[in-house]
Amino acid sequence: MNSPVPSEAAPRESYILRGTMLTDGFSYADAVVAVAGGRIAYAGPRTGFNATAQAVFDGAVFDGAAFDGAAFDSAVELDLPPDGLILPGLIDLHCHGAAGAGFPTSDSEACRDAVEFLHRSGTTTLLASLVTASGQELLRALGVLRVLASEGLIAGVHSEGPFLSPARCGAQNPEWLRNPDFELLREMLAAAGGTLKTMTYAPELPGAGELVTMLAQHGVTPSLGHTDADARTAAASLTAAAHLLAVASDAGRAGPFGTSARPTVTHLFNAMPPLHHRSPGPVAACLRLAAAGAIAVELIGDGVHLDPETVRMVFELVGADNIALVTDSMAATGLPDGDFELGPSAVVVRDGVASLPGSGALAGGTATLLEVVRRTIAAGVSPADAVKAATLVPARILGLDGEAGSLRTGRRADVVAVDGGFGLHTVLRAGRVLTRPGI
Repeated sequence: MNSPVPSEAAPRESYILRGTMLTDGFSYADAVVAVAGGRIAYAGPRTGFNATAQAVFDGAVFDGAAFDGAAFDSAVELDLPPDGLILPGLIDLHCHGAAGAGFPTSDSEACRDAVEFLHRSGTTTLLASLVTASGQELLRALGVLRVLASEGLIAGVHSEGPFLSPARCGAQNPEWLRNPDFELLREMLAAAGGTLKTMTYAPELPGAGELVTMLAQHGVTPSLGHTDADARTAAASLTAAAHLLAVASDAGRAGPFGTSARPTVTHLFNAMPPLHHRSPGPVAACLRLAAAGAIAVELIGDGVHLDPETVRMVFELVGADNIALVTDSMAATGLPDGDFELGPSAVVVRDGVASLPGSGALAGGTATLLEVVRRTIAAGVSPADAVKAATLVPARILGLDGEAGSLRTGRRADVVAVDGGFGLHTVLRAGRVLTRPGI
């Protein structure tokens, strides 16, 4: 079965990976994942592979090509380390760029370079995140990213702003912050052409309620963040958003929401008031609603934005089903320290920490999502839960859980293999080998 690994340009080969499989919050030792025609043909115990593979393939159609059990006679064995783990491709809901390019300001070619780096790093699905900027710049960036989404390179766009709190702007440029502007929002929706998937907003701003309604009606998930709201305001807004998403989904207007429509919280704890026993702020409301399964919270578990004990606490309080691990990565990701930009703002990176010169405010992350998963595990979270929060949970938020986020028969063959320390070994995206030792 062993033969040279083909180039990325030859995606229709059949592949077999053997190791411990982590998917859907569970760990399966001595498992096999088989890939053909860009799809997962089998994912399960080694002992059932030969018999089940025949049943799976006979009469089945994957990506337009019919296969039978003989499809694996010449399959390429993608050998893994003895302690190798097989994961679904990782999914990042909050990512501003990488490899020297920032999605808010870079041209198409540079954005493609960033996406390629992220795919090869194990993030096989991502939203390209914007930051607060002028209306003209937001519309320009949406036009660039709309093309990448149409080509399947990204899953869509996340707009972090511009309807955010000046008191909690973080690295967002305060010059361009504004109250909800519905003319601008309509222009953004038109420029995005259906690719705007999530938007971060501050619920205390005038018009925030109407903003949430308009987002839900257009298939955009509201994500509370960069807010100075009190607990009651945050809870009321998220509860209303959850209801509006459910109504939109039931009415058939919100196909992108899938069957588990719910609002999210942009990087919980960051860019919001800290939890205080006499002034609990939005954090208390977010934790309570996440524990109830009404919302999902983002966590930047990179060891910089949150203390590891905070990450572990949230997993134990609200459960992995209600957490999406994200990077908030910016252009410096994958590069040495230096001077960069995040949208219209200058950023300095020292010792891997991105911040604004002068104020020292954190200005995005520099870790890949696999590195975030690794650091989340080091914080005391189980590998199965950490992987679930970086795969199945974000897939559900995007309405892609029938296509990505899980190692199941018929899903797109987005597969990441790592060693026992979660060091990257192999990446497949839609059945194409992107990363292997030596390539």
